[in-house]
Amino acid sequence: MNLEILISFIGASMLLTIMPGPDIIYVLVQSVSNGKKFGIATALGLVSGIIIHTTLVAFGVSAIIKSSAYLFFSIKLFGAFYLLYLAYLTYKSDEEVLLNSKAEKKGLLKLFKQGFIMNVLNPKVSIFFLAFFPGFLYSATQSTIVQFYVLGFLFMLQAFIIFSLVSVLSGSFAAYLKMHPKFNTNIKWFKIVVFAGIAFFIIFSN
Repeated sequence: MNLEILISFIGASMLLTIMPGPDIIYVLVQSVSNGKKFGIATALGLVSGIIIHTTLVAFGVSAIIKSSAYLFFSIKLFGAFYLLYLAYLTYKSDEEVLLNSKAEKKGLLKLFKQGFIMNVLNPKVSIFFLAFFPGFLYSATQSTIVQFYVLGFLFMLQAFIIFSLVSVLSGSFAAYLKMHPKFNTNIKWFKIVVFAGIAFFIIFSN
């Protein structure tokens, strides 16, 4: 087991999670509009959906690894180029983090279900995991399926912790976004660096 790869995976996952995207913004909006516990319920639903995507990637890629080392290398190469493509799309975009919308008041269980469905029905998550996970397999002896589930669990854990912190500190985050109009420009370049950095790690990792 290569602990350095696992630590690198956790670090990369945390950087990816803190980048403003639909999931973390939805948690923030729910928290600001309805309260912290509603944001945490949403977060729990969102990260629970990761189990489904992890399963799809784990069994699909594991079968490919068994059949051909060249095909597996091609998947890693696809992953690196996909992340570079995301960096390019971020560079070309004029995305902004907006908190003007008000979230409809819903029960905790309903928010959990909605978060779960939002995640499971988003095909981009599976594509992203397909690009991201294979570059961080950490053992030459452990089953690749087990490794994918370990990576999936670690991604879920760190995402839930970060989403929950965002929910708890939602008032401070909302105030910060209103007071710092240059935040969108700074986060745009942060996202580009993170996507490109992980892509090069995947390309040059063994």
